Amino acid sequence: MDPREATVLVVEDNLNNFLLIARLLAYLGVKKCEWKASGWQVLEFAESLPKVDLILMDIFLPERDGYEALRLLRSDPRFKDTLIVAVTADASQENMERARKAGFDGFIGKPLDPDRFPEQIRRILQGEQVWEIS
Repeated sequence: MDPREATVLVVEDNLNNFLLIARLLAYLGVKKCEWKASGWQVLEFAESLPKVDLILMDIFLPERDGYEALRLLRSDPRFKDTLIVAVTADASQENMERARKAGFDGFIGKPLDPDRFPEQIRRILQGEQVWEIS
């Protein structure tokens, strides 16, 4: 998928992290970037959007963590095949494996590398799997 055509939902409770992600997505050419600051009602928010091609999901979120939000999204037929990538500061091999087993489509560790992140997202949108701790 061309990044310029993608709609990306960022589920991130830290405003500075969201702003960095949004800037890097814009650099990549993404024009449609939505933000949800918690895992609470993420399914309802995603359903309100015309389409969602990629969800970048923080793991440690207020009210409902990324694993629970993932489970809810995957239970909805509309998001069963949507790309959902864990983006977390708890970047270890163990947590990456937990995310893989939970059903995430990829894993990007924080802190994000501004030089690598756009290419990681481009690869994901092209159908590649990205599982990178840093």
